This record gives sequence, C-alpha cells and structure tokens, in this order.
Amino acid sequence: MRLVLADDHPLFRDGIRSLLEARGLEVIGEASTASETVRLTLSLRPDLVLMDIGMPEGGGLEATRLIKASAPEVKIIILTVYDDDQTLFEAIKCGADGYLTKNLKSDEFFSLLQGVTRGEPAISPRLASRILQELGRQIRGEARSAPSDELTEREREVLHLVAAGATNREIAERLFITENTVKFHMRNILDKLHLRNRAEAVAYAMRRGLLPPSA
Repeated sequence: MRLVLADDHPLFRDGIRSLLEARGLEVIGEASTASETVRLTLSLRPDLVLMDIGMPEGGGLEATRLIKASAPEVKIIILTVYDDDQTLFEAIKCGADGYLTKNLKSDEFFSLLQGVTRGEPAISPRLASRILQELGRQIRGEARSAPSDELTEREREVLHLVAAGATNREIAERLFITENTVKFHMRNILDKLHLRNRAEAVAYAMRRGLLPPSA
C-alpha cells in the first residue's frame, strides 16, 4: 500500500512513518499543509492518505473534499485528536473513508488500516455506533409526515426569509422584531427540525417546498 502522510507536526509524521514502514507499508510523500496535501496527492496518486484536520492553508476536511472531487479512487483516512460528533460527521460528508483518533493502540490502528484494502471503512466500533445513532435520528426525522407543521407561524415566516437569503438584520426589519428575537426563532427552528445550522435550514426549506413565492 502506497501512502501519503498529511500532518503539520514533523515529529508525529516521523513516528507514524516508522510504524508504517515497519509493517511493510510504503510512505511515498509527506505534507504539512492542506494545500500541499492536495497537490501532492493529485500528483502521486497514492492508495491512501492519512489526513490530519488541523493543518494550515485550508484544513484537512477541505483538503479531503478537494481530493475526492478530483481523485475519488484515493482512500482518505482522517487521523486526528478531535473526537466530537460534528467533526466526525463533517469528515464523512467530505468523503473520508475512515476516521481514527490518535489515541488508538497500534494493533487496532493497523487492523482498521488493513480493512480499507478490503473496502471496509476505517472507523472504530465506538465511532461507528455514533454514526449509526445519528443516521437513525435523521431517518426518524425524515419519516415524519410534515415536521414543518411543528413550527409556529412566526417561525415559518423566519424560515421562508432565511431560505430567500435574508440576513438576520433584514429579517428583523421585515418582521418588525429584534435581531435577538430572530436568533431565538432560528434556534427553535433548528431544534424542531433536527438541523444543525443555517445552511441545512435553507436546504430543508428547498426540499420541502417552503420557499416563499417571490424567492
């Protein structure tokens, strides 16, 4: 297996490289920034990239998205200290083939790494369980006949304006309310519809046909 290491800490790269080569894996390149990782990967076309998240010049998630857009055959495994759900799910959305934390034991690390060659995702059972829980939550949310019915009339008005591209200030002026009240309504909208941010709210409104007639 031919690999590229992407991490902005040289000492960490040296340690991982030694472990990989001791197992007979070939490290064909190293990068310390996101942009360098993209250039190197598209040039060398490795079998696998071990990608850190917190790198300069764009970050590992953006590098993952760019690489997958041009070279989807290259496997990318996120190798990071971040263990939060938001980063995990965002990595999967960007196209990562695996997500491993740096506190893994070496035997588990190499077992998951080898699984990638068999088409298996490199995700620990604990993280896989969290992904399944999130997927189940989303499915349950989508299964509701009309989740938007849970919104109040004012919340629907705010959602319409958000979907039309209005800012919080513009929404406040349009509805004769304060910006803090707009933020309060947005939090309620996101909670009720099981969404995480404004972009997902816009996408939801478009899917459900909730755009105002003038949008």
